[in-house]
Amino acid sequence: MSRSEQPSRRTVLSAAVAAAVAGGAGAVPAVAASGAPTVPARAGSRRIDNRAWTTYTDWRSGAAKGTRAVAGVRPGLVIGSPIGLADYTDPHTGTTATWEYASWTSPVHRLSVPSTEAIASWNAHTPAGTWIQIELKGTYSDGTDTPWYVMGRWAAGDEDIRRTSVDDQTDDRSTVWTDTFAIDDPATGLRLTSYRLRLTLYRKPGTKRTPTVWRVGAMGSDVEDRFTVPASTPGLAQELAVPRYSQEIHIGQYPEYDNGGEAWCSPTSSQMIVEYWGGRLTPEQLAWVDPAFADPQVCHAARYTFDYQYEGCGNWPFNAAYAATFKDLQGVVTRLGSLTDLETLIAAGIPAITSQSFLKEELTGAGYGTSGHLMTVIGFTAEGDVIANDPNSPTNAAVRRVYLRREWENIWLRTKRYNAGGKVVSGTGGVCYLYFPSRPSMRQRMALAAVGVR
Repeated sequence: MSRSEQPSRRTVLSAAVAAAVAGGAGAVPAVAASGAPTVPARAGSRRIDNRAWTTYTDWRSGAAKGTRAVAGVRPGLVIGSPIGLADYTDPHTGTTATWEYASWTSPVHRLSVPSTEAIASWNAHTPAGTWIQIELKGTYSDGTDTPWYVMGRWAAGDEDIRRTSVDDQTDDRSTVWTDTFAIDDPATGLRLTSYRLRLTLYRKPGTKRTPTVWRVGAMGSDVEDRFTVPASTPGLAQELAVPRYSQEIHIGQYPEYDNGGEAWCSPTSSQMIVEYWGGRLTPEQLAWVDPAFADPQVCHAARYTFDYQYEGCGNWPFNAAYAATFKDLQGVVTRLGSLTDLETLIAAGIPAITSQSFLKEELTGAGYGTSGHLMTVIGFTAEGDVIANDPNSPTNAAVRRVYLRREWENIWLRTKRYNAGGKVVSGTGGVCYLYFPSRPSMRQRMALAAVGVR
């Protein structure tokens, strides 16, 4: 399972989410400043707003400084003519290097749900000698603005820079906890009402290499305070053929990446779904892994999702970005409102990686408790129970589990819970990662739209 909740994100952020009180019923339709419609939350079920920039028109709609939009099957943003040079001292290596850079700033997106938090996601190709930075600047409900917050400094590899979140970002009204913007005191009524995203693309001076960004966006949410959630009605019996990988067989391997497999629930889950969609690593890519280790691709996923500031593999957007490094895949971080949402995705062939925390006695058959753990939902039984590939299993063969619907639904969707000492702590409120094709089928597009993702 994952490492314990850390003050840098999990404990403080989720406590803030748990303290939030929803400002009314479900969201209403809204139109982004760029003119693109957003998909509203279902009335009474979700307080979530998703917006992503992915099309050639999207890339043309932003404010470009040295970047240019490229058309094609998968439109993107690249460096055109760099606008200057910048020095960057990598805090994890101490190395200072000079980089050419160019930038792109999105139009303002007005949130259909005034939000207590926002999580950015991005999908990009960063060849050797390149990297990207993602920032968010928002406007509060009182009309004042946040600073530009760094949501990630990212490269697919780890030779040029060490991918990293940035700590100690706050204006004393909001804070970035690793990968998530959060209002410090939701009880005041302060909310994030709109935001812009800024991409800065970097490359070594004098080269023609460039990052290509295919997708950038954010999920804003205001999840109501709850220890329990209403029970949903089973509506699907289906199971997807997702590969099964155990994190536990990697305990002690590569301890420099968050103490080895014991903490690798997130990358192990990511690798399962990557391979479900046909993503494969070459022998050359895996040559660095000790040949005595089984499932070297799981070691690879851990290394290439590792956040050097968080000191873990559980950075949510870094996992989504890793998935999108595989051909024809996209990845996003979002929230869902019910198991009905998950059934909608499974029916279209889309599994999901979910985040939950629970006591041992709260999830029958798990055999453990956790303050934060990722697993992959791959289907539902005829009774409506959840079929999950749970990486916290002793072997690959034991990964497939069936968990009782009512128990599982509640531990995933609640925002408050009691820990073993009886203290009120946080729940994750329906967080999940979704990986899906860059050109989804009509059925897949409809399912994603139904849960608020485009």
